[in-house]
Amino acid sequence: MEARRTRNTRGRNNSLLPLRRSSSTPRRLSNTISCWYCDYKISAFNEPMLRFGRRFNTALRIWFSIGVGFSLTALVVVILFLVWELATALRLLPGNPVFEHFSGALLFGFFNPSGYGLSLSLADAAYLLFSTIISVSVHEFGHAVAAASEGLQMEYIAMFLAVLFPGALVAFNYELLQLLPRLNALRIYCAGIWHNAVFCAVCGMALFLLPFLLFPFYIYGESPMVLDAPSTSPLFGYLSPGDVIVSIDGKHIHNAQEWMEMAALIDKQRFQSLNNSKYVKDFGIVDGRTGYCVPNSMIKGKQRLHLTDNPSACPNDLTAFVSIHGFDLSTLDDFSEDGHLNGSQTGLCLNARDIVKCNKCSAEWATTSNSDGSNFTCPQEDTCLSPVQLPDSAWVEITYLSSQSPGCLKYGQNPYLDSNTLDFIRQDCSGSFVFIGDVVSMAHSIQLTAYQPRWAFPLDAYIPNVVERSLTYMFHVSLTLALLNSLPVYFLDGESILEIALCLFTSIGQRKREKVLQACLLVGTFISILAFSRLFIGFCKQIYS
Repeated sequence: MEARRTRNTRGRNNSLLPLRRSSSTPRRLSNTISCWYCDYKISAFNEPMLRFGRRFNTALRIWFSIGVGFSLTALVVVILFLVWELATALRLLPGNPVFEHFSGALLFGFFNPSGYGLSLSLADAAYLLFSTIISVSVHEFGHAVAAASEGLQMEYIAMFLAVLFPGALVAFNYELLQLLPRLNALRIYCAGIWHNAVFCAVCGMALFLLPFLLFPFYIYGESPMVLDAPSTSPLFGYLSPGDVIVSIDGKHIHNAQEWMEMAALIDKQRFQSLNNSKYVKDFGIVDGRTGYCVPNSMIKGKQRLHLTDNPSACPNDLTAFVSIHGFDLSTLDDFSEDGHLNGSQTGLCLNARDIVKCNKCSAEWATTSNSDGSNFTCPQEDTCLSPVQLPDSAWVEITYLSSQSPGCLKYGQNPYLDSNTLDFIRQDCSGSFVFIGDVVSMAHSIQLTAYQPRWAFPLDAYIPNVVERSLTYMFHVSLTLALLNSLPVYFLDGESILEIALCLFTSIGQRKREKVLQACLLVGTFISILAFSRLFIGFCKQIYS
């Protein structure tokens, strides 16, 4: 963002572009260093930029005239938004939570593109710094090229660091700028907003086309691959970088978004189970969504416990199971509709690692087939068992392909023959394990990518993720810059654009225009701070709710 302003003896300078009065002798540039601000000025691009602008001035003027129309439209839109926000804050109009969440996600989504938690890791900070430098440079480049197309040479380019915020600016000769017609000056002021909007659209298009652009090198959308499973993750030791997650509770997963959505759905179903007959008071949740055909030979001699006991009475490495019949949970033995015990139904303490290898016997598994192609009823020699879950925990079975086994994940080969079946997975490549706990936190504890490399090359798994996150951050930051500079507030481009727009009302005198401008800027600045604070707080509440 531009950092400095000057005043004119003939009138007030509302430009946020740093401007300097002309001088008969060239002034040697000096860099600024202080405890809160430092910059580095460059003048080597002055002449090349001016020559470029003069050479293509006709095309550039047409280009930036389009930007004037866009910026004036954006100014009107943000003014209407500020009026609506003020009316909402004063309770004159009802609020719209969906709109507020959408606006907050667009503006502040760079805090965490995954959408979970409002935190910035060191990598996030690096992405934010990089995207800010690029977006600000695009903004200032627009001002510089627009000025060059009008024959106005910039004084210098400055890269600065104000407190902890990086930025860039271009400085112009103010007296020469004042001599330009209003439309020509407006093209210069609107150029930054216009370039940020175009750059934002380019980033969005690149994100949309990224799977097609990387298709020769990567398989996209088959199943998510693990990029990182930190030691703080509950899945650490179960999943390793390079492993491919195939399914969660029998539902095939194609990308990281489906992984998050499935975890949220399971967590929602767990809460719903607390309010219906699946919940066994003082014991846990009997979740018929997950059932296994367990051979009777595995059950014989196993520890049994009464359902009135606490399921944690099973040893640490064992889990409580109860028998279910068919797919109708209302037929659970010895349970009434309100979840109370009618008799002496007992549970079994079994090893979950052995149970998940058995075939499934619940209707909720119908989206996948059993390994032997059978239906979802158990043979006579098996018993359909379902795990008993504690109210604050969920039972989740995760199936994955290991990258550690030789020949399992071969580059250039698609290991997924049919997204509706798991029959194709080689037994020596696949693995399954059960997670019991907070499934939402579990899902967000690992980093996934929807891209799988076709061939092995250095950093093959991380390149799409870096490109995708960089484009996402630049999209959000550039959009934020465009909207901020469209606001009728002090020190931003919207101030200069509003001043020139007010000059179109010739019936208003100079002094009245100054008063109207000051009133608009004062009110606009106050409402903008209020609006952005409300959006930010609402965005935070949506994340943590």
